[in-house]
Amino acid sequence: MCFHNKGPNASCEVSGTLYVVIFGAMEVLLSQFPSLEKVTVLSYIAAAMSFAYSSIGLCLWVQVGTRNVSSTIKIWDSFQALGNVAFAYTFSMLLIEIQDTLKSPPSENSTMKKASIYGIGLTTLFYISLGCLGYATFGNDTPGNILTGFRKPIWLIDIANLAVLIHLFGAYQLFAQPIFAFYEQWSAKKWPNAGFFQRVYTLNLPFSKSRSIKFTLCKLILRTLFVLVTTVVAMMLPFFNAVVGLLGALGFWPLTVYYPMSMYMSQAKIKKRQFKWVMLQVLSLVCLFISLVAIIGSVADITEHLKHAELFKIKL
Repeated sequence: MCFHNKGPNASCEVSGTLYVVIFGAMEVLLSQFPSLEKVTVLSYIAAAMSFAYSSIGLCLWVQVGTRNVSSTIKIWDSFQALGNVAFAYTFSMLLIEIQDTLKSPPSENSTMKKASIYGIGLTTLFYISLGCLGYATFGNDTPGNILTGFRKPIWLIDIANLAVLIHLFGAYQLFAQPIFAFYEQWSAKKWPNAGFFQRVYTLNLPFSKSRSIKFTLCKLILRTLFVLVTTVVAMMLPFFNAVVGLLGALGFWPLTVYYPMSMYMSQAKIKKRQFKWVMLQVLSLVCLFISLVAIIGSVADITEHLKHAELFKIKL
């Protein structure tokens, strides 16, 4: 909006700290949803928003066309990009939680198999297309947030950015809710007689006698603290692509490749040195290598950013 109103050469650097605080405050409210199955609508909305801004990005590239791509490859950025791609596939930690909420028939594993195929297929189609077209358009100058590479039409870019924001609201909860469930169940078993974990409070909603909110002090306080901590960390390390790349790289091989692959080989009784076993091990080693180089690239980028960053001063 600043470039649109003041021209392409205007100084449009603004602080993002306030926006991070607002985002954190919204997540404090959303984190009080009781469990993952209670945020189903939020999940649908997040998925729709992802589809929306990805489609808008593709349309913008079709309009802009391509420019010559430099033959020089920035090795660290390339490694970090692998981590960003890997982050899109670090969904395995959610699969068990999602499967636990499914009703049968059809069987849970049948539903999850279809969901995984469709999810991975669409993710690959959209994100690989976006990445390739983005690099073809901007070359080595491809921005971390691809939408910042376009200046018009301003209304379409605004819609895409709004879709990103709504998507992130939902994505945070999809990753946080399983964490909440884990430590709350563990705490309840560890201290079965503690009122902090067990006593349920009821808050009646105004203008509705039949609706109320139920919560424990554990959920109210610990979930809020969790969001506060992640918000503070985000303000201290405002390097979105580098942090996403690091998280994606750390979780990709152990959670998305090695753990599911080991379960499959055990369940299918695949013996060592069989052809399928050898191919799976090769695939695992390739994915491990991708994770390692992505970690190196992301850490290098974070280190470089830290040389010029100021704590709690986020510049957009």
